[in-house]
Amino acid sequence: MDLFDEFGFENVTIEQLSEAAGISRRSFHRYFAAKEDVIVGDPARMGELVRDALEHRPHAESSWVSLRLAFEHMLSQVPADNARGKRMIRLLSDTAALRARNLEKHLQWADLLTPIVQLRLAGDDREVRAQALVHASLACLDVALLTWARSDSDTDISVTLQRVFDTLRAPA
Repeated sequence: MDLFDEFGFENVTIEQLSEAAGISRRSFHRYFAAKEDVIVGDPARMGELVRDALEHRPHAESSWVSLRLAFEHMLSQVPADNARGKRMIRLLSDTAALRARNLEKHLQWADLLTPIVQLRLAGDDREVRAQALVHASLACLDVALLTWARSDSDTDISVTLQRVFDTLRAPA
């Protein structure tokens, strides 16, 4: 993070990151497929965490609530260094390459979550409705994270996440 803050994400090389971490470039690539993953993390592992949490939610619970609680579960598994987390979210938001990698992550997660939501829905157009719910929930996750990251408050991210999700449940 210090290198990214000092030089900008685009200007930091994998060699610089490897050196700062005290590992070889080859070792760096064992942990990260790309430089963007230093910030975005392991999308597959986190997506599986959300998927597993969603699968274990009660089927009687609304899909919208289940999605929010699955995201809350995932966020609770991330080490709670709020200052560092906020820096990472702001960097992700401000860097085109990171925003693109985040979109790829969302598409992967949508592929994991949509079939689960679809099974919970009744009636016609379940696939389209499930896709809409999942993609809307991912947008809510992004808004909540960015709102939290730009805030000076120490409010727990789950409070912000619930507030954002509730916005789409309330009449406009």
